[in-house]
Amino acid sequence: MPRGHHHRRGRLLPLVAAAAALVLLALLVLLPAAPPAGGPASLLRAAVAAHPSPAAYGRPCADHLALSLRRLRTALASLEAGDVPAALHLASASLQCQYDCSHLLSLPAFRSHPLTSRFLNSLAPRTLTAAPKPSSAAAFPARIRPDATVCKSNSGAKPCRYSTVQAAVDAAPNYTAGHFVIAVAAGTYKENVVIPYEKTNILLVGEGRGATVITASRSVGIDGLGTFDTATVAVIGDGFRARDITFENNAGAGAHQAVAFRSDSDRSVLENVEFRGHQDTLYARTMRQLYRRCHIMGTVDFIFGNAAAVFEECVIKTVPRAEGVRKTARNVVAANGRIDPGQTTGFVFQNCTVDGNKEFLELFRTKPQSYRLYLGRPWKEYARTLYVSCYLGTVIRPEGWLPWRGDFAFRTLYYGEFDSRGPGANRTARVEWSNQTPEHHVKLYSVENFIQGHQWIAY
Repeated sequence: MPRGHHHRRGRLLPLVAAAAALVLLALLVLLPAAPPAGGPASLLRAAVAAHPSPAAYGRPCADHLALSLRRLRTALASLEAGDVPAALHLASASLQCQYDCSHLLSLPAFRSHPLTSRFLNSLAPRTLTAAPKPSSAAAFPARIRPDATVCKSNSGAKPCRYSTVQAAVDAAPNYTAGHFVIAVAAGTYKENVVIPYEKTNILLVGEGRGATVITASRSVGIDGLGTFDTATVAVIGDGFRARDITFENNAGAGAHQAVAFRSDSDRSVLENVEFRGHQDTLYARTMRQLYRRCHIMGTVDFIFGNAAAVFEECVIKTVPRAEGVRKTARNVVAANGRIDPGQTTGFVFQNCTVDGNKEFLELFRTKPQSYRLYLGRPWKEYARTLYVSCYLGTVIRPEGWLPWRGDFAFRTLYYGEFDSRGPGANRTARVEWSNQTPEHHVKLYSVENFIQGHQWIAY
């Protein structure tokens, strides 16, 4: 299960934690007991004023709070500009970052947390009408003109400027309005790549899934790492796009949580990208994300986070958790982490295929009761996951969904299916706390309505 934000890092000294607690106590004493009256904008202004200073904390908590404050300020600007959906998505992301920091240090919720929550719940998400630009609009240029090229020195490819992807990212201008295109030649690049907040609109293009591979092996517990810091590729800069490439965490089936890709990038598109891993492969943490015709592999909770993420025509396959036919497996596709009923977040799978890979299917045929795959389980209280017109393979359990523990979140989650097909589609045997979503509700989870894709996907 994802647990990186509950893992106390060895590098966070007790003195830092104590100082953080004192700062929080000061906020609780100095700020008014009741949030100010007024409309949504007043709530956002109060949340910004009450937000803790990132400088008072060590990494990674300071990073969470710095991003939270940026998102909160941008939410206020979006609201004042009349873009309510963007304001809601931004505030949803800010709330998640605040939550991650307070839980990391086992602190009470920051004073800005309830104010942000009140803002989210003060505005019912607006349903948008169908857009003139369909969701199938091309997200990439017909012809790639790279601004930077990356290749291995012994690959035989044409000469290029950089030998690592990170070097090309570092060379990109900050806060660029147009896309900065990085073309990565075929080869295996053993590195961890970070695309920071200021590197906006990075467009990463490889030479095909399995041909261009970025791989690393960080996992939880190694050098005190939490889940957040294990990502092979981590993206914060908005407007990120990637195509024809593989992101891999090769820590192996025996490792703890090991993320291949983590994203906080708003308005991001990943097309024909492969994600390889085991536990916690793809961390869709916050903001609006579209995954189109991607291949995603893993074992436990291998798609997780609290983004507003849509997966279109993706192939999602589980792999064996451990070697040997005596081992059993209860694998889970999605662990959604929605923490507040006002957050505009959730996972939507449209026209996807969900099944086991060749090795998992062989084990399943040998011991079908021991090798199981579930559509999801509720990582957090308001988890929201929907499968629309998906093909579900034979390894999907008849009950469909797995509890986290006991009856946690049964009354607050939303798990739904519409028009599921294949041997794993079993309406009558599903758990009673899941739903067969009515057709008229499905449109609320379209690319246009759920992530406003008609406004930003088309290249």
